[in-house]
Amino acid sequence: MKDQEITNYSRIEDAIGYIRSNFKNQPTLDEIAEKVHLSSFHFQRIFTDWAGVSPKKFLQYISLDHAKKMLASQATLFDTAFETGLSGTSRLHDLFVNIEGMTPGEYKNGGESLAINYSYAESPFGNVMVASTSKGICHIAFANSEAEGLSELQKVFPNAAYKPMVDLIQQNALHIFRRDWSKLEEIKLHLKGTEFQLKVWETLLKIPAGKLSTYGNIASKLNQPTASRAVGSAVGDNPVAFLIPCHRVIQSTGEFGQYHWGSNRKTAIIGWEAAQAAMPN
Repeated sequence: MKDQEITNYSRIEDAIGYIRSNFKNQPTLDEIAEKVHLSSFHFQRIFTDWAGVSPKKFLQYISLDHAKKMLASQATLFDTAFETGLSGTSRLHDLFVNIEGMTPGEYKNGGESLAINYSYAESPFGNVMVASTSKGICHIAFANSEAEGLSELQKVFPNAAYKPMVDLIQQNALHIFRRDWSKLEEIKLHLKGTEFQLKVWETLLKIPAGKLSTYGNIASKLNQPTASRAVGSAVGDNPVAFLIPCHRVIQSTGEFGQYHWGSNRKTAIIGWEAAQAAMPN
């Protein structure tokens, strides 16, 4: 590592430590840059290069993590906003909506207002737990048993009302496992995620079956070429297996890399799709 890179890393490490220790004061970009003896412009650039997100976004993530812990301990919205260093509950609301994709009240209630239908279905790559709301598919995950799949689903939406039922939304989604890609436009999704995560997942949907992309390519398509690491995190957080094809993303070296539901399964899916794509219609 070159001397300048070591210096930059040291400054970013110090900046991250400062943000973690002082997030309740909600420091500005200028204040953080001053602590590491850089101009705001230069600090913004190298922090984003090293961390994959801007200093402001990193501060928001740290603040959100603290707020989530407080809400989980049954703190009020007002107390949570105050202890997180926010000026009021409206800023707490904006923080949650912009990053978590839900209001603080919805997070605190753990999906209490959601009615979720679920079913345990077969696929060529193992059984899946598929779940839907009235708005669309909210969850697909490979699972070894229905009990395991339901347990994982309930961790995501702990207070939702669950009903074992195969609905039309689920049926349309499951067609994808039969190579019926003609029904993609009929599949509705109901996802919670940050704005960045949703953009990454939308980009994944545009990778054709039988084709592959890299984390760097996806970052470039989002006009954030230095955000490969952040893209990797968003890909790993994909809540809808196979349908949102995170398995089609590989490393720039050509290595298939890890997969939330197992690297062997990822290899099998990629091979199966390549073979299916090569078959005449």
